[in-house]
This record gives sequence, C-alpha cells and structure tokens, in this order.
Amino acid sequence: MEHETKIRIPLWIYPSTEEGIKNFYESDNCKSPSEFIEKAINFYIGFLKSEDNVNYLSPRITSSVDAVVHGSEQRINRNLFKIAVELGKVAHAVAAANDVDEDTMQELHAMCVDEVRHINGVINFENAVKFQQE
Repeated sequence: MEHETKIRIPLWIYPSTEEGIKNFYESDNCKSPSEFIEKAINFYIGFLKSEDNVNYLSPRITSSVDAVVHGSEQRINRNLFKIAVELGKVAHAVAAANDVDEDTMQELHAMCVDEVRHINGVINFENAVKFQQE
C-alpha cells in the first residue's frame, strides 16, 4: 500500500456517522477523517477475511481436540483394565484365604458402596486397616 496512489471516491454517509468520525478520528491517532474511514474499512475487510479462516480452522481444531480426547480415552481404558485385573487377583486371593458366607458378603458389599459414595471413590488403605481393627 505504500507505493499506491490514493484515489478519490464518492461516499454517502449519515450525519450521525460523520459526527462519530469527527469525535473519534483523533483519539484513534488518525491524521484525518479520511484516514479514520480507510482504517475502519481495512479493519472490516480483515474481519470478513477472518470469517473464512474460522470456517477453515474450526473443523481442524475440532478434529485435533477429538484426537486428544480419543487418545486419553484409550489410555484411561488401558489403565482401568490393568486395575481391574489387579483387583480381580486380590479378590480371588482374599476369597481363597477366608471362608465368607453369603450374608457377610452382602453386608460387605453394601458397606463398600456406602463408603465409596461418601469418599468420592478415593480409597485409603490405612483407613480400611483402622476400620477392620476396630
């Protein structure tokens, strides 16, 4: 734009718009109302171009976020599987070492469901040991 020669164009605006230009062109560091109008037009052109960028970028961002979420889901699922296997081993070892009747098993289940609800799933081994020793 530095090497371009400016041209004169007819411009029809409302008096209230002209008043706004007069009130704000100096506060926007413009030397003239004409510079203010050109700056506003360039800003609007940039805004319209950015809408094209949004239409291009939005699906790209969405697909990137989906990929990150999918990867996280896969890692969480693998870890949950490993935890379930370990818990199964512990449950079978405890069951083999103890003779537990059906009523005790149901009471234990109800107690554990209630405990997990109250502690939001954060199980603390030390607290379980203290509870069993009481």
